[in-house]
Amino acid sequence: MPLRLSNLFLRTLRDNPADAEVASHRLLVRAGYIRRAAPGVYSWLPLGIMVLRKLEAIVREEMDRIGAQEIHLPALLPKEPYEATGRWEDYGDNIFRLQDRKDADYLLAPTHEEIFTLLVKDLYTSYKDLPVSLYQIQTKYRDEARPRAGLLRGREFIMKDSYSFCLEEEDQRAAYDAHRAAYLRIFERLGLDVVPVDAVSGAMGGSASEEFLFPCEIGEDTFVESDGGYRANVEAVTTVPPQEISVDGLPPAEVHHTPGTDTIETLVAAANADHPRPDRPWTAADTLKNVVIAVVMPDGERRVAVIAVPGDRDVDLKRVEATVGEHLGAAGEVTVEAATAEDLEAHPLLVRGYIGPGLELEKQVLGEEAASGIPYLVDPRVVPGTRWITGANHRDQHVFGLVAGRDFTWDGVIESVVVQEGDPAPDGSGPLRTRRGIELGHIFHLGKRYAEALGLQVLDVNGKLSTVTMGSYGFGVTRVLAAIAEANNDERGLVWPGSVAPADVHVVATGKDPAIAEAAETLVASLEAQGVSVMFDDRPKVSPGVKFSDAELVGVPTIVVVGRGLAEGMIELKDRRSGQAEQVPVDDAVTAVVERVSSMR
Repeated sequence: MPLRLSNLFLRTLRDNPADAEVASHRLLVRAGYIRRAAPGVYSWLPLGIMVLRKLEAIVREEMDRIGAQEIHLPALLPKEPYEATGRWEDYGDNIFRLQDRKDADYLLAPTHEEIFTLLVKDLYTSYKDLPVSLYQIQTKYRDEARPRAGLLRGREFIMKDSYSFCLEEEDQRAAYDAHRAAYLRIFERLGLDVVPVDAVSGAMGGSASEEFLFPCEIGEDTFVESDGGYRANVEAVTTVPPQEISVDGLPPAEVHHTPGTDTIETLVAAANADHPRPDRPWTAADTLKNVVIAVVMPDGERRVAVIAVPGDRDVDLKRVEATVGEHLGAAGEVTVEAATAEDLEAHPLLVRGYIGPGLELEKQVLGEEAASGIPYLVDPRVVPGTRWITGANHRDQHVFGLVAGRDFTWDGVIESVVVQEGDPAPDGSGPLRTRRGIELGHIFHLGKRYAEALGLQVLDVNGKLSTVTMGSYGFGVTRVLAAIAEANNDERGLVWPGSVAPADVHVVATGKDPAIAEAAETLVASLEAQGVSVMFDDRPKVSPGVKFSDAELVGVPTIVVVGRGLAEGMIELKDRRSGQAEQVPVDDAVTAVVERVSSMR
């Protein structure tokens, strides 16, 4: 049956919603696909449901193609499995928690690793049952602190999440590769130029990890690429460290009075003015900048750490957040921010503007815990034998010629600085360039973390209990829909690709002549009989201008106009994307439309 606008539950808007920041948000609301119910929560209207169901169908086809089997798990989940894996605490404020009338704790699922694991544990006991891959398309919930950009960052969203369960590493690699290939096919069918990039696993755990990013200026993720084919999220970029240098024969470090040099710029200026060297001027790259950060642990504890980086580089707190937790022993996600004045007051040895590593003199005076036990982490460029100008932990004093590995040590090495255009790719494939992107999918080798925590074991070929290895594969269905809208629009509205458009053709009947309405009805019936889905603007008292505006806003790929040309036996076929129109004889219209639709599906 055609979608008749005379009775379709649809109201288009001429003005942009006040809270809409990006094109997809503006247009999906204005064109009547979604409607805001609460911050980060949206109602799906008939047109939105049609696009969503077509997108889900493509995902299902590709998951079924690799042998994954669909199930459906509840969104309301008990606390105990998440407590067993530590994620009840690790998630902190990022999940919705609630209690039933008996005061039992529950959560609205952000992901389903635990429940998938327990389901397989409940039903499978032998190596003969494995490998198996299961998936679902399910609503997820996360208590986003700042929901924004419509469907791109919401509190309620739809995901396809799948999990592979294997005993052999070879089988797990095959499952991972199969999902990766399936994702690439899905994006190709959707017409999205998505790129897979190396990523970090974060709180999900596991080893190998890739994100699927859609390059877009409004994206919240930054990734890098080289001409040689290297691609990675900036959080996963690794630095090629310099060669270590022998410390033999290096002169001792010297402390100099450097008043008013609490910034890198003033320090470099003072060094060149008061302590010049013969071979070349001092630069920011010769200094070691010590940045104090505050890390909020999964249990809410606030810990201070110091990160040392070359003075010509800035710290990227998002990169720090991705890996600093493992240096501090955190089992889950942590939040990182710049240290506050209160943080520094709580640690008086941290002298703002003159912070340095724990010097031997400090250790002699204050003991081994020279910096109050604060973790001291360094950039990979800080290797044994490198010499630095850095703070002396006293106001108006800096150390010149401080040698890494001889004069100071560190608690760990962390990737923490902003990746810059021109930095070398870690695989030697050339200089890096940075781009923005929207994360649409993420796949992981999870390993045995969840299986061990929840006791998922089966009997192996020798009759011994063996822990199952898992993979996790997320695909943001509603986020992908928003990305399609973001990539397919113009100043007039949405321009859906044929694979997910709410209809194949938008028929617009214009004019008061009853013959026009009759011809349009006949055309619609003939198209439907040929398997072409039709949106039919049959509204009798709406002006042609409004009908054309709505057709362009809604974004069906092909617009067919039955109007004044009918008197000459012609109707108009218009391509929504290019705007090109052609006049087609009425008798040839069905054939022309069917051929056009077939080429776009």
